[in-house]
Amino acid sequence: MAKVKIAQYWGAGCGGCDVALLDIDEKILGVADMADIAFWPIAVDTKLKDVEAMPDKSITLTLYNGAVRNSENEHVAKLLRQKSAIVVSFGSCACFGGIPGLANVTNKKDLQDYVYNKTFSSVNPNHVRPQPKFEAPEGELELPVMYDTVLTLDDVIDVDYYMPGCPPTTDQINSFLAVVEKHVKEGAPLPPKGAVLASQKTLCDECGRTKEVTTIDKINMPYEIAIDPKKCMLEQGVICLGPATRAGCGAKCLDANQPCRGCMGPTAAVMDQGGSMLSALASIFRTADNETQLNEDEILQLMTQIKDPLGTFYAFTMPKSIIKRKVKEKKAGVKQ
Repeated sequence: MAKVKIAQYWGAGCGGCDVALLDIDEKILGVADMADIAFWPIAVDTKLKDVEAMPDKSITLTLYNGAVRNSENEHVAKLLRQKSAIVVSFGSCACFGGIPGLANVTNKKDLQDYVYNKTFSSVNPNHVRPQPKFEAPEGELELPVMYDTVLTLDDVIDVDYYMPGCPPTTDQINSFLAVVEKHVKEGAPLPPKGAVLASQKTLCDECGRTKEVTTIDKINMPYEIAIDPKKCMLEQGVICLGPATRAGCGAKCLDANQPCRGCMGPTAAVMDQGGSMLSALASIFRTADNETQLNEDEILQLMTQIKDPLGTFYAFTMPKSIIKRKVKEKKAGVKQ
């Protein structure tokens, strides 16, 4: 009977999504019967040249995790797209840019300048930087070219499905693997192309905490108060991204009495997760009735209560947000 051929690649990310594929409970015992691993650098010794030699579309399913940060990430993404029938943007870094995407507030030059010259452990008097190519006695060495902007997977290739999460949950992975297996062995239909393999609700829709119609006048960091595990985080003044975040994670952070950080990304109804969350927060702030009378000092006083606004509202979605990245406006007649 035909087996599912799976490929897994780790782009710019922490590697948690690679581990998540192993963390599928007792179903891991049946993987060998269900699937062959065609390419998975941390698990099997398959080289890129082996993948290049495979027939096009011979890999059933590629799970690409991580953002696209350099030329190697993009090359492998395009190669796996060519060789795979199904490509899943696997995890929040591949879907939205994730934590690596926060680097879009700066650029390659400033990042490398800091890392190679300004950290307390840097000793680099000649200001040496990594070069894409280097002639060594043993031959030419080549390194991937780091990009100025962090990209998402669908910025560089056509993606069939999106499975958000940091990392995707065991239920998400098991459910989709079962669908693909049934498709391969029985010809069962796949989800519509472009589907997000997660809940269509917001996390608030699935949260069991009690909510009241109330307002807040102070923002609290989670460590600053004793959080009531039965009450809505926002109504306790703790920023929780549940109103702007897709459900499907099982609310694990809330179960641990910690606020949602938004790793599942926005629902289909939300264009910009950070902007949506700012709107939700503004709606419960006690200034709502007199906001048009606030002066600049009062607005600034409110805003300073939010520590690290960019990291709070765009921790996982910066490259897919409306702002996408920090830009510097060029002034006419001024050499940049």
